[in-house]
Amino acid sequence: MDTEKLYDRDAFLKEFDAVVTDCRPGKGDTYLVTLDRTAFYPEGGGQPADHGDLGGAAVLDVQERDGLVLHTCDRPLTVGASVHGAIDWSRRFDHMQQHSGEHIVSGMLCAAFSCDNVGFHMGADVVTIDYNAPMTWEQVLEVEARANRYIWENHPFRAYYPAPEELAAIPYRSKKALEGPVRITEFPGADCCACCGTHVAASGQVGLVKFLSCQKLREGVRLELLCGGRAMGYLSRAWDQSRLIGQALSVKPLAAFPAVQRLEGQLRESRERCAALEEQSFRQLAERYQNAGNVLLVQPDLEPDSVRRLCDAVSGTCGGRCAVFSGSDGSYRWAVIHPGQDLRPLIRDMNQALHSRGGGRDGFAQGSAACTADEIQAFFRERP
Repeated sequence: MDTEKLYDRDAFLKEFDAVVTDCRPGKGDTYLVTLDRTAFYPEGGGQPADHGDLGGAAVLDVQERDGLVLHTCDRPLTVGASVHGAIDWSRRFDHMQQHSGEHIVSGMLCAAFSCDNVGFHMGADVVTIDYNAPMTWEQVLEVEARANRYIWENHPFRAYYPAPEELAAIPYRSKKALEGPVRITEFPGADCCACCGTHVAASGQVGLVKFLSCQKLREGVRLELLCGGRAMGYLSRAWDQSRLIGQALSVKPLAAFPAVQRLEGQLRESRERCAALEEQSFRQLAERYQNAGNVLLVQPDLEPDSVRRLCDAVSGTCGGRCAVFSGSDGSYRWAVIHPGQDLRPLIRDMNQALHSRGGGRDGFAQGSAACTADEIQAFFRERP
């Protein structure tokens, strides 16, 4: 006999009583329990399974198989016993908010862009939805604003099983052809969809929806969405970040971005001035080592490109090989230039003696080394 699905009639039923009809070992130390009726929603339609308590056993997963709802529990229950079930309501209501919010935005997006929702995943942190039509971020945000207005108008939700002849006349969304009784879920004016999931009683209970991203996916897009409590938590954290950034920059939170832009401009100007000063110092070093022959320079921390540019400047004047090492004991970046010379034997010895990694060709090589300044000096003293 099929399990009576109490969640199908009343998504807000939090506790119930039932009779255990079967209990058998599951995977590991778990047990598969079936009941004559249940309020636990089994995973399906993109919505995760309910968790909770059943007769003192923790319900870890719920699946439906051939009309039976199987509860994965952490301990066995006695067949024929009456048990009390209590679902994890915070988890369930979160799923209801995410699922209902997804229906509202999907109904609006599919109508606006003549597309289909071809993928839906309700993750622990974010909802992802795939559509088979292109759309821009600005267009998605326009639908977000419409969806939130619809939510705040608090439209009632309706779920029903129409007769076959009535179903044939209903323009409902569905990812696949359906057989047998079809459950239609409807947010009037926003969405009409075949769905087995649990939903809020009215759109206002979704609270709000917030899109996080819009990424190109094949011929369409993938959207990331938060609804209800998840969206509120995300926006609260985002506000706290803006507030802290504003405090650091001595501006109000909503003025943080222009302040960051000004700071970026100042930083860019500072980097340009530093680069000019660095270039001047490189030229002075190059002049100092004019016709000096082979040169070794061990410098404080420089950026990788600066190591190469310093080496290039000095090698252009010294008339021999130039090796530049930059960093501190245990971690150095290096570059070696000796125009017209084969550096491979030198680099091979360096890699072994200085615990170095790197290579190159045509008189130029670069890499990194895990060694000390004394080891660098000793290595090149042996190779004047």
